[in-house]
Parts: sequence; structure tokens; C-alpha cells
Amino acid sequence: MPSEIETYQQEMFQEALGKSEAEGSFLQEALFDIYTDKLIENGDISAAHQVFYSKPGKNNRTEKVSGYDGDPIESNDGSLSLLIADFDTSPTEVETLNRSGMEAEFTKLRHFVESALDDNFRHGLEETDPAFGLADLINTRWGKIDKLRMILITNKALSNRVDRTPSTQIHDKPVSYSVLDINRMQRLQYASEEREEMSINLLADYGGGIPVLPAHLGNEEYESYIAVLPAEKLAAIYDRWSDRLLEQNVRVFLQARGNVNQGIRNTLSNEPGMFFAYNNGITATAENIETIDGVNGKEISRLQNFQIVNGGQTTGSIYAASKAGTDLSGVFVQMKLSVISPDRSEEVVPKISQYANSQNRVNAADFFSNHPFHVRIEDFSRRMYVPAQGDSLKESKWFYERARGQYQNELSRRATVAQRTAYGFEFPKHQKVVKTDLAKFISVWDGVPHIVSRGAQKCFVDYAGKIGSLWEINPDQFNEMYFRHAIAKAIVFRETEKIVSSQPWYETGGYRANIVAYTIAKLSRDLQINKQVLDFEDIWRNQKITPGLANVIAIGATQVKEIILNPGQHGSRNISEWAKQEACWKRVEALEVSWPDSLQGCLLTAGEQKDLNKQAGKNQKELNGIEAQIAVTTAAPNLWANVKDWGNNGGFLTDTDRGVLKTAIDFHSDPSNTPPSDRQCERILEVLSRLQIEGCTLELTSNDQ
Repeated sequence: MPSEIETYQQEMFQEALGKSEAEGSFLQEALFDIYTDKLIENGDISAAHQVFYSKPGKNNRTEKVSGYDGDPIESNDGSLSLLIADFDTSPTEVETLNRSGMEAEFTKLRHFVESALDDNFRHGLEETDPAFGLADLINTRWGKIDKLRMILITNKALSNRVDRTPSTQIHDKPVSYSVLDINRMQRLQYASEEREEMSINLLADYGGGIPVLPAHLGNEEYESYIAVLPAEKLAAIYDRWSDRLLEQNVRVFLQARGNVNQGIRNTLSNEPGMFFAYNNGITATAENIETIDGVNGKEISRLQNFQIVNGGQTTGSIYAASKAGTDLSGVFVQMKLSVISPDRSEEVVPKISQYANSQNRVNAADFFSNHPFHVRIEDFSRRMYVPAQGDSLKESKWFYERARGQYQNELSRRATVAQRTAYGFEFPKHQKVVKTDLAKFISVWDGVPHIVSRGAQKCFVDYAGKIGSLWEINPDQFNEMYFRHAIAKAIVFRETEKIVSSQPWYETGGYRANIVAYTIAKLSRDLQINKQVLDFEDIWRNQKITPGLANVIAIGATQVKEIILNPGQHGSRNISEWAKQEACWKRVEALEVSWPDSLQGCLLTAGEQKDLNKQAGKNQKELNGIEAQIAVTTAAPNLWANVKDWGNNGGFLTDTDRGVLKTAIDFHSDPSNTPPSDRQCERILEVLSRLQIEGCTLELTSNDQ
């Protein structure tokens, strides 16, 4: 009987095979994506660009690289993350990776970096080869790189005898190493898809504890502390953990370019003694802390899963100043720390971040999985069936994963094989869409392929800001038709991936993600100019694109790729970095594409689509009223009376608020009374939401719970 890890390896391998077949990609590319998606989710990297290169170099030493994170000048810590893959592409059992095997892979990656600094090596590569782009990036940015991070990804099991790999240097640049093997992948996958544990030992690693003052009475659901943190210690912690400290921060991807950051840097350089007075400090959370009795009182000695939820700019600026040689010995940062238990972390931490953030204003809630937009899309995905296809009578659904691990958790809840199989038929794995994927699928149609090319996380930040603004204007535009069209866009995107992979000019591979994004964006923009839209309803009904549309996409991709692959004097010689620039999109926008007539049968006029949007919004508004009425009338009996009392005691209610709450209270006291109308129920729910922001802990629960 196979072991648990062998079963997991085979499940993941089958997933990679399915992904490879569905996308028309090579198996190692599919495995690379699966592994790097997990690294991105875990905060180890922010993006992953494929660069599969492995060749013997001088003196029979092999140079090898599989991918990289992105331009090091865009990282908060000046690091360049490089990836090397060692995949068993026909596993029958879990192979062990020993120390010598691991070191051999890292040696190949170091050889590539060293060769990238050699003019002869770079000149020997084709400029359209992703390896040339990476080598050129390394050479061009070498003076700006502060450290190198080398990450080995493998479906082998790292030997238990390998506990760590000492850091080394390449031409005075520090190099750190990490391994994502099959065992760590399994831990990340099945530990409720939560963060891998991050333990910060202040005594052992950072020169001592942090003095704190308790700011709670002992009977709250969480603990609060006030601390004064030496800037040098904060910089050292950030140097070790980087953006993992900022996972919950809504501004984690905003770079140090705004006026606020400039002011921070000026104060650190010119008036360090005034930093504490001028700066608001940081707001942080931890899932657990350990304390000791220090010389001057209580000190924190260890932080578990520490997160900076407000103050990412302050932290990044302090770190940048330390790397630039600024003396931080007299600089201190105030910190408000809340200790939140893991079971309440997902609910409470986003709220702390949302309420704490005030600088560089963004729609904070848009970044979190519990925003109403994501909840609504999830609801659509759980109840809307895909039309049965062909001769099949079985209907299925698309699964929207608004929070990490939802799909796997739901599957794991099914106790028997038969139940899991039935769930797999209802929600096929290839019909799963995570929220960062949805951002990508929709953003290309919105005309920002250069932002999509910057990676899943940065694309999601841009998308979330737009969705948040649109939600505030009119949430009814996010309706059942919006969901159907979003899935249709997912189908177009995935089909375009296969089309690009099948083209004769793609035999050498490379830059497929960029070509796909730009091809769809170009088609969307040209249709928009002609006041036309793709018939997404037809794609939803058939769950595929027509041969005519496939032909159109192939023609568009062939022409678009010429601009992607030939930056010329217009942009960076690194094609991946060129694709991230708006200048690249401007060139593609200006491209004259002769779209074939086969496109005509797939279109609607903009006017026809506008009428459909109007009706869909009207339907959603009616549905909102019905759902609100159900929620209010089936709530726990005393809820609305308690809400009214809480609001009155705090002085938060208007006369209108009291009036609508009374209709709900009267109905619950005697169901023969007229129930509140749908509009009254919507207002009642708005009142509850507003009071919750003010600190009300009452929750909407059903009467049968």
C-alpha cells in the first residue's frame, strides 16, 4: 500500500499531467507552475518567470536555471530570486534527494549566474531566448543586487540528514538557499492551506527581546501590547523574512516611490532623532508570543506568524535606509501589537489592516477574501450549473476559490471515495478558478496586459482596486451574467494558451504567458473600437470557443508575438521585463491586425450588450432584496432587539434606523405581523454592518443554527 507522501506525489503528478494536456504545455512547465504558485501563495516570491536552460559550459561545468522572480530593483529588499527545478517526470516512487544531489543543482545555478556576467556567454545566446533575457538582467542589475536567493523546487524528498545549506557569496553578493521538496509541498497543501509557520526568535537571532506594555485587561478575546522597536532590529527582521512580514498588508506591493516614503527617507537621513515624533509607527499582529521578565519589565522573546498590517512603507523605507548605510542606531519605531489566535486570524487581521491603513489611501477590503465581491462570486459558483454538454446529461459547476485551500478542504470533508468522486464530478478540478486567476482572466479584457505580465499578485492588486471602486458605485453590476462572462473569459484564456503552444513558431517555447495576455487584450481593444463585444453567453453555453474564434486568436498571436519578442530600442532587452511596460502595450495597441471574417459569428454589438447588462443588473437588485429579506426574517429571534439596544447605547442609530429595526423586531415577536419589505431588510443589514465597524460583535446567524 503506498504511503501518504507517495499518494500525494501521484495526485500532484496527475494534476500536472492534466494541466499539461489542458494548456498544451510541457510536463516540466506544468510542474514548475504548480510549485511556484505555492511559493507565491506562501510569500516566498511574488512572481515566477520560466527560463528553462541547461547546457554544458566551459570546463564541462553545467549551467542551469529554470526561472526567476523579477527585476531585483522592484523588490523591497534588492534581492534576485532564482529558481532551479529537479523534477522526476516519470515517478514510480518518491526518490530521495541527498545533500550531494542538492548541492549539485545549486552549483549549476551558481554557474549560470557567474556566466551571465561574461560577455561571451551572453553574446552566444539568442536574444529571443529567455535565458538571454535573464542573463542580461543579471549583468545589467548586478550593481543594484543586494543578495541572491536560490530556490530548488523538486518532487523528490530532501534527505532528513540535510538540515540546512550555509550561505555563500558570488562576487561579494550574499547567496541564500532554500528547497521546496515534495514533503514541504504536502505540508503547504494540507495544513488547511494556511501559512507555513514563521517563528522569530528575538533572543537568539536579533540581539534581545522587545520591551512591551500590555494594553488589555485580560478578559478580551485577544491581547494588545504597545512597544518601542529599534529600527535596526526591524530592518534585520525584514532582511530575514522580507515580504512574508507583509502578507496581510494591503500596500505590500506599493513601492517606495510616493511622497510618504520620500518623507520617511528624508527624516531617517537628516533628522533621525525626530523619526519617532514624525512617524505613526507600525501596526502588527502575531498568532502567539512568548515573553520574559527583562531588566525594565516584560519583554517579547519570540513572535509566531508576525505580520505588519500597517506600516509596510515605514518598514521598507527603514530597510532601504539600512542597506544604503544610514545610521539607524538612534531611530526607534512605535508598534501596536495584537495577538490573534489562528482560528480568528482570517476574520480579524484584515479588519485591523483595513481600519489601521490611512496613508496612500486604497480600498483595503478589496484585497481580502471576505470582501462582498468575492463572497458573491463564490455563491454564484456554488449554485450555478454549467449547461450539459453533448450527449451527457450530467451538469457540473465552476468552483471559485476565494480563500486558499477551499477546494481541497471541501474535498477532504467527503469521508468516502464515492463521496469524493461525486464531488469531483460536480466540481471538476479543471473547473477551479482561484481569485488571482480571475483577476488575470478579466484584466486582459480590460486592456492591461502589461500589468498581467507583472505577475499574479501585482495583477490582483490592480484588479482589486478597480473592483472595489466599481463595487462602491454599483454592486448590482456583479451579477449572474458577470459570473457567466467571467467563466467564459477563463475558457478563452485557457484555450488561447493551447493555441499559442500549438503554433509552429512556438516550438522553442518561451513567453507564452505574455503572448496570451497581449493577444486577448488586443482583440478586446479592437472590438471595443468597433463597438463590438464577444458573445460570452455563447461561450458559457458551449463551454468552448468556436473554430472561427480559435483561428482569429492564432492569427492575432502570430502578429502580437513579433512585438513581444522584439523590443528593439523601445524597451528592455529582457523580454519578460519589456512585456511589463506600458510602452509594450502601446505598440501592440497601434498594431494593425486584419482580423478574419470568421470572427463575425461570435460577436454582439455594444448596444446589445448594454441592454443585457441593464437587465442583469435589474435581476441582481431583485435578488439582493429577496436574499436580504430571507436573512433578516430567519435571523436568531433576539438579534435585532440586541442590535437596536447596542446601537442606542452607543448613539449610533438614526430615527430611520430604529424604525426599520422595529419592523424586524415586531415580526420576530409575532410572525403574523407584516414582515419588513426587501428595501427595509437591505437597510437593516446595512445598519448591522455599520455597527460592526463601530465594534459591535453581534453576528447575523440563522434561526436554525
